[in-house]
Amino acid sequence: MIKPRHILILLSVLALVPHRAAADLSADFEKLARSLRETAISKVEPPVATTPTRMASRFPWKKNIVTTVFWVGEKPTKNNPVPNHKSSWDTRWVYNFGGYDNPDPAARRDFIPKNFIPRQNPFYVALPYNDVTKGKTKPEAPKVIPWFREAFQKPGRSVCKGRWLAIRHKNRIAYAQWEDCGPFRTDHWQYVFGNERPRPNLNQGAGLDVSPAVRDYLGMTGKDVCDWKFVDATEVPNGPWTRHGDNNTFVMKRRGADLDVADRNNARSFR
Repeated sequence: MIKPRHILILLSVLALVPHRAAADLSADFEKLARSLRETAISKVEPPVATTPTRMASRFPWKKNIVTTVFWVGEKPTKNNPVPNHKSSWDTRWVYNFGGYDNPDPAARRDFIPKNFIPRQNPFYVALPYNDVTKGKTKPEAPKVIPWFREAFQKPGRSVCKGRWLAIRHKNRIAYAQWEDCGPFRTDHWQYVFGNERPRPNLNQGAGLDVSPAVRDYLGMTGKDVCDWKFVDATEVPNGPWTRHGDNNTFVMKRRGADLDVADRNNARSFR
């Protein structure tokens, strides 16, 4: 608010220039008044931040989870009877990924296979729950999945596929997308979204599968113990997990895609 003493100062200034036209004097008066008002406002209102503040995660860590390694194109074994040429959500997983995600360290460089650049994010994981069965959304899904309402598009379309996780091993953290279901189970929502521990299985109660890229970044062995939690996409820092893949939230964002259409399961973070 302009104080009376400011008006007196302005009138005194105008009195010194009687030769100016009335229109010019009015314009000068308005300009000076606006300047005084803006100066007064700047003294009481803090500046608006130019970059958003990163919010604390809304998801808790699940600690000391036995973690195994799996990969696109993996053949079935005694302890892993399901082949990985397709995933729970992609019947052409090997083709859409771009080839066999060879886990042999000698066949890899910079967290990807040496012989091709993946068409999907090489940082991927599997958890033992699928929100879709026989083309229909499971009845418990709206009640147990924290982000269900914000991500749901239509019955039978997963709101889990592509969600981001943080995986911690010792003093390192990798980030990856949920792209398959397992190990062994696809119904254990009480663990994935609740407080239960993974149930017994052939891999010492493993509750998380990670890709060779995650393994290599974290320095894991073939079977190890990790912590993990869900994260919103805005919590994911730049890293090797943001570089590759048509299904990668950050690649799509750089390309200018409408995330509400192309990646609705992660779009909330950028609204």
